[in-house]
Amino acid sequence: MYRIFIGYDSKEVECYHVLSHSIMKHAKSPVSITPLKRELLPLWRERNDMESTEFSFSRFLVPFLSDYEGWSLFMDCDMLVTQDITNLFKQADERFSLLCVQHAPYKATEHKFLGQNNTNYERKNWSSMMLFNNKHCTVLTPRSVNRLDGLNLHRFLWLEDGMIGNLDHQWNYLVGEQYWMTANGHMPPANIHWTLGGPWFEEYKDTDFADLWKQYRDEVRDG
Repeated sequence: MYRIFIGYDSKEVECYHVLSHSIMKHAKSPVSITPLKRELLPLWRERNDMESTEFSFSRFLVPFLSDYEGWSLFMDCDMLVTQDITNLFKQADERFSLLCVQHAPYKATEHKFLGQNNTNYERKNWSSMMLFNNKHCTVLTPRSVNRLDGLNLHRFLWLEDGMIGNLDHQWNYLVGEQYWMTANGHMPPANIHWTLGGPWFEEYKDTDFADLWKQYRDEVRDG
C-alpha cells in the first residue's frame, strides 16, 4: 500500500477531493490517502502571516504519522495528477532521506491566491511535494515541527548535506512559474501544481491546464 498525505485547507476543500480523485483514477496499485487537517494533528504553533495555507507546517509531521517506517508521499492540495502516482514511489532511493523536485532558483511573484504573500527563499517549492524515507526523518517530531523556524523546515536545514534526492521535474510542474513543453505538444506534466492560484479561484479560472482540472472536478461532482 502506497501512503499519500495531502495538505488540507478549509479554503480549498474541493482541491483535496479533485487531487485525490486524480490519484485514484491513474493509480495501478492500491494507495492510501490521508488529509492533513490541521486541527486533528499535534500542531499547536500559532499561524502567522507567512503561512499561506493551513498545511504550511503539518506536512512535516508525515514521518511521525507514518511511525517512521517505509516511504510516504506528501503533496500540496493544489495539484492534479495525470499519471500513475505509484511510478513516483518506484524512484525511492535508500541513499536519501527525502526526494523531491529540485526546482532551479527563481524569483517568485510577490503575491499569490487571495492576496497571500509569496515569500522568496532558497529551495522554493521543494517542500510542496516530498517523498519521505521515514526512518531517516526521526528529527521531525511534533515537538520539533512546532518549534523550528519555518525557513529551517522548508529549506531542509534539518537534513544533512547530500541527503536530498531529485525527482523528475514533471512531477511538480509550477503553473505560472515555469514553461511546459513536450515533444508532441499536448501531453501534460505528470503532476500539475497551481502554486500561484488555480482555476477554483475566479481570478485564475483561465490559467494553464484549467480545463483539465475542471474536467476532473466535474467527474468528482458527477460521482
